[in-house]
Parts: sequence; structure tokens; C-alpha cells
Amino acid sequence: MACTDAPEQPINQPIAPPTVAELMLPGPVGASSYAPVIEQPLEQVMPRMFAEKPAIMERQRALLDARYDLTDRPHPTATMAKGKPVQTGVRVQLPPGISWDQLAKTSAQQIRTDGLFPSGFLPLPHPNHPEGGMLFPQFHIDETLTRTQRDLTRFDLDFDLPDQFLPEFPPPMFLTTRPDLGDVSQGELVTQQNFYRLFNGILNPKQLDGLRLLVTPFPQQQFNLTGDRRSLEPSLGVTCFDCHANGHTNAATHLAGDVRPQALRHRIDTPTLRGLNIQQIFGSQRGLKTVEDFTEFEQRAAYFDGDIVIAVKKGVNVLERGTQVHDMAELQALLDFPPAPKLDVFGRLDPNKATAQELAGEQVFLGKGRCAECHPAPYFTDNLMHNLRVERFFEPQEINGRLALADGPIKTFVLRGIKDSPPYLHDGRLLTLDDTVEFFNLVLELGLTADEKRSLVAFMLTL
Repeated sequence: MACTDAPEQPINQPIAPPTVAELMLPGPVGASSYAPVIEQPLEQVMPRMFAEKPAIMERQRALLDARYDLTDRPHPTATMAKGKPVQTGVRVQLPPGISWDQLAKTSAQQIRTDGLFPSGFLPLPHPNHPEGGMLFPQFHIDETLTRTQRDLTRFDLDFDLPDQFLPEFPPPMFLTTRPDLGDVSQGELVTQQNFYRLFNGILNPKQLDGLRLLVTPFPQQQFNLTGDRRSLEPSLGVTCFDCHANGHTNAATHLAGDVRPQALRHRIDTPTLRGLNIQQIFGSQRGLKTVEDFTEFEQRAAYFDGDIVIAVKKGVNVLERGTQVHDMAELQALLDFPPAPKLDVFGRLDPNKATAQELAGEQVFLGKGRCAECHPAPYFTDNLMHNLRVERFFEPQEINGRLALADGPIKTFVLRGIKDSPPYLHDGRLLTLDDTVEFFNLVLELGLTADEKRSLVAFMLTL
């Protein structure tokens, strides 16, 4: 169970959520950095949470409907690497009576005073933020159950974002060492059952063992063998590739373990592992300096909501740095980006292959849009962390258990292959690249025209 930081009360009594003012105080009365002690047996917890699930999911659906246009509107030509259509158009809903151009010309202070900041630009809460925990799209749950007989269903929650806004599944898997092979997964979801058949003879023994560990289930907060879990049956746990499917992402979500109290923990949009070899910091906020660090600490901390005590109880798997961590990191460093046939070796558009709109978008990216200041070619990241200070546009507010306050510094994500990795921003609050352009145009006060925005999206679709 996630750390709720709530004061102790009789187990059957509802706990009133803290107010925004209370959450902003340091050390609220009764707050704890640790997960609460579970006093009810699973036989009582499960039916109660299952009964609460419809109302919780309806509340999240209402939030999404109020924030976004969730219709299926595929791009006429742009697809992900295997052919899934990219969703197009701005999906974030505007406040009544104002246009995007008018909003962009309004000062941050005025937007804050008048409450004009689009709700879709606010932090996106977990479907049940006070509870949190790993949560997988249904297509991944179904395929994993079919292939491995492991059930990643939670009895208390379902995934919230519609499938059309998620990455294609199963995603192709590309290796830096064997670009000639194309998709080395051969269209399959890589699991314990097929990794040896697919990769023996392609990877060296260390890399093959690293892949074995990346598809091996280990205990996790919601999926484990104890009575404190969110799976119907005792579970072996989850694998690294349950979120980073085929070394990419399926948009599985969780809550970052970095901060307390619970209301300030960020929803996580699982980032792709493609191109990990060119990155220098890891974790959206933790700033871990090597992929070995990230691999080692992930199962000790992120798997258990950052609670080292509960991790021992549930069976944390402590990886050995010199062999297991090294092998896993070596495999992750081989994961390559999908092909980008319009880019040259410097990450610039080939004028003989690109359209006029794409070339115009590249100029916006390099110039007026100021994108390249944080996302320089050829991989489109500066390997730094930046604070956008989005909180200057809105008053602190509680959103379904998530306190919208300050995000703080966030790592610069790689834009190479970005069309294959929706949704966007660290918590997935932006559903399309069009949303992302509008967000940064407003937050960075760029003053882009409608044509410049469209051209910028066209350019990013080539990356």
C-alpha cells in the first residue's frame, strides 16, 4: 500500500483529506515518511477496495473528460515505428471565452489571478492518488497473462488513459549493435518465455543474462506474496520490462518515490529506455548519474514507494552490482532509437527528403521556439535538469488527491523518436505533440503563430 501520510484513526473510519493549506505546512500533524501499518486482512481489504473501484474510476474519467478531448483523431500520415497512427490536434480544453492566441498574450500573473490556466496543463493525478502504485494498461495485462501466466490486474484500479494516446504494443526493439536486424523482438512481447529463443546468438552472454534479469519478476509494493498487496493472488512481482515493454514504454504509471507527503508525489509516465547509452542522468527528478545506479536502486526504492522498511517485508531483490547490475545496464545501453530516415548524422533534416513545413519547423525549433536550447541535436537532450516554474500560472489546488503546487527541476527528456512515446511531460499530462507545443508556447512565453506551431509539430514527427 502507498504511504498515505495520514494520522492514525480507527481502521473502519473514513479519513478526511487534508486541506491545501494543511498540505503546504511542513510536517503536518501525524505525517509519516513510512507506509502505514496494515491492520486489516486481505480478505477484508479486497472486497472493500473492489466495491470502491467504480466510483474512483468514474471520478478519474470525469477529470479526464473535463480536461481533454479524448476522441480518436489519428494523423492522416504520421505513424509510430510499427504503424500505429499518431494522435493529432490540441486535446487540452481551454477555459470558456478565450483562445490559445489570447491566452498566450496574457501575463502569467493575470492567468493565475483570473484562473485561466488550462486544467490539462496542471499536474495529472494517479487514478487513485492517495493509494498510488504501479498500474498497467489492459493490453499489457492481457498479453502478459497469455504469455507468462502472470496476472498484473489490480483488484482496486484500472488504467485510465485511452489506448489511442498510448505507445504501440508490443513495440519494436532495436539494438545499436545490430541495426541490420531491424525489430529484434520479431513482433513479440519479450518475456522470460521467449527471450532466449529470440536473442541467443545476437547478444553476448553478459547481455543475454542482463536481458534475463530485465524480464524476471521480482516482488513489488502492489504485486508480492504478502497479504499487503493489490493483486487477487499472491504474485511473483513485476519485471523491468512490464513498464519498459521491449526496452521502450507502454505508458504504465506509478508515483515517484522522491517526495512526501503523498499528495506531492508525482505521477510517473514511464519513459522509453531507447537511447539510454547517450544519457547522463536518470530518473525524472533524482538525477542519478549512471544507468547502473538507476538499475540498482529501482528495485530497492521505486518498487516499494521509496520505503526501505516495507521493501524487506515484501521480499526486495537486492541486485549484486558487479554482475547482475552490470549485465542489466549493458543490455539497456544497447537499446536504440527507431529509424529516422529524414535526419542526417548530425540530427538535421536532409532538405532532399523533408517537406517545406518540416524544414520550417526545424527553424522554429532552432530559433524562435528555443527548443534546441534544452534539446540540441543529434539526440535532442542537454542531459541537464530544468525548472519550468509552471506554478507561477496557477494557485495551489488539490486535484483528486494530488496537490498541484511546484514540480521543481525535471530532467530534459530525449526527443529523438518522440512520436513513439506518448503521452508527454514527466506525468503524462500532455496527450499529443500539439498539446506539448501549446504548453511550452504558453509557459515559456514564446509567442508562436499558428503556422509556426503546426510546423514545429511536423518537425518533431520526423525525429
